[in-house]
Amino acid sequence: TMAYLPVAQDTPWQKSDEIDLSRSAVLVVDVLGGSNEVLPVLADMVANSVAIVKAARAAGVPVIFADDAHVPGLDRELELWGDHGIAGTEDAKPAATFEVGEGDYVIPKRRYDAFFQTDLDLTLRELGVDTLIVVGADTNICVLQTLAGAYFRVGTQEYGLEYFSRCYDSRVVDTARVLSYLAA
Repeated sequence: TMAYLPVAQDTPWQKSDEIDLSRSAVLVVDVLGGSNEVLPVLADMVANSVAIVKAARAAGVPVIFADDAHVPGLDRELELWGDHGIAGTEDAKPAATFEVGEGDYVIPKRRYDAFFQTDLDLTLRELGVDTLIVVGADTNICVLQTLAGAYFRVGTQEYGLEYFSRCYDSRVVDTARVLSYLAA
């Protein structure tokens, strides 16, 4: 027998690339550094994230920052990655180029998954949000775990797959495409 290779199914969400902005939010995961200089290797990612955040604000879409806020001597993640995102430091604040304002939400997190033991789920529910546009760092760690966390917050696997696809769509698009969604 041959190994199974998943095949995209013909579902309504795969046929549409429309986003209901009234039920959406931009979630920025760990684009940090406060007033510190942006590292050159991260400059494009930060610039793209800032462009998306500015477009979201202009479109009336809520912006939520999920930021590392680690506790030295307690958070095991620091054993793996060294000191970073220490609560109360510039390193744990959103990059200054975002110009975080009163209408934005900042949610501290101590684990990869921005949902795990934070107010993110409650905040999204209170805002009436069921669609996230997620940007951030690192895609293969905190962004990935946050998206997985969204998936595991809903009932059965079957419902979870449908909900995850509908609410936390896993389509990967470039910055220009996201900006076009927000400009609509």
